[in-house]
Amino acid sequence: MCSVCGCGEGEVRIEAKAGHRHRREDGHHGNDHHHSHAVHGHGHDHHHHDHHLHGYGSDPAGAHAPGMDQARLVQLEKDILSKNNRYAAENRELFAARGVLALNLVSSPGSGKTTLLCRTIEALKGKVTAAVIEGDQQTSNDAERIRAAGVAAIQINTGKGCHLDAHMVGHGVEHLDVAAGSLLFIENVGNLVCPAGFDLGEAHKVVILSVTEGEDKPLKYPDMFHAADLMILNKTDLVPHLDFGLEACIANARKVNPKIKVLQLSARTGEGMTDWTGWIFAARAMALAGHPLEAEFRTELKGSA
Repeated sequence: MCSVCGCGEGEVRIEAKAGHRHRREDGHHGNDHHHSHAVHGHGHDHHHHDHHLHGYGSDPAGAHAPGMDQARLVQLEKDILSKNNRYAAENRELFAARGVLALNLVSSPGSGKTTLLCRTIEALKGKVTAAVIEGDQQTSNDAERIRAAGVAAIQINTGKGCHLDAHMVGHGVEHLDVAAGSLLFIENVGNLVCPAGFDLGEAHKVVILSVTEGEDKPLKYPDMFHAADLMILNKTDLVPHLDFGLEACIANARKVNPKIKVLQLSARTGEGMTDWTGWIFAARAMALAGHPLEAEFRTELKGSA
């Protein structure tokens, strides 16, 4: 969790509008909605020259930090997540009121998240309105790619932070002015650890795993796969060239999360994309079921089924 990963405040930057950034040196967003993202880190190099395994994950906090006992770690984690969960609840209420389906896309770096997102936007064009919150430690490269694909996008640079939190997303939504009945894609910072524990108010976490990463990833990073409703196996066009067991990977994911749904696709070739967009349309229909906006979007929902 963030209490031990070394994730620091740094300077979070949220674009006020396309091409402009709202800079913060103190960890706040410049209004009365204050959030303090705790600074955690070892503060020194920590080297081990022995070769035995440390069972840090078996401690009460599920983690270890030099100089900090387990009780303090547990309390720190509770405080951080409690603040985040309050903001996540606000985001969820806002999304529900507007009939917005929010999807939190999580993965390690290099899984093909942004390519998949661009391809998804192209497939959805003319069928549903979409917007994107892009999370990266630095640069606006991915937001620029998303805008080039034809939808509104806002970049959040987390500085030293290794994940988005619910407060950042709430302010991103304010700047985007997400339309009623639309899709909101949240592309999280590339990381299979901390994003698992931070609720952003999304309807679903979608974990994207490239076949180039190895079929044991769900077992190495179980919290992420346990938290996700859907696993997308991307870059399947490369399977013939790799020593990768598709069935073994799926079995590993289901050891961690028996209920996880799995889709196989290639964002590069487009194979399997209709299964992914079909899942999105079904999730959106569910989000609008019984909603005051359902009648307004009924024709659109039927057309995308």
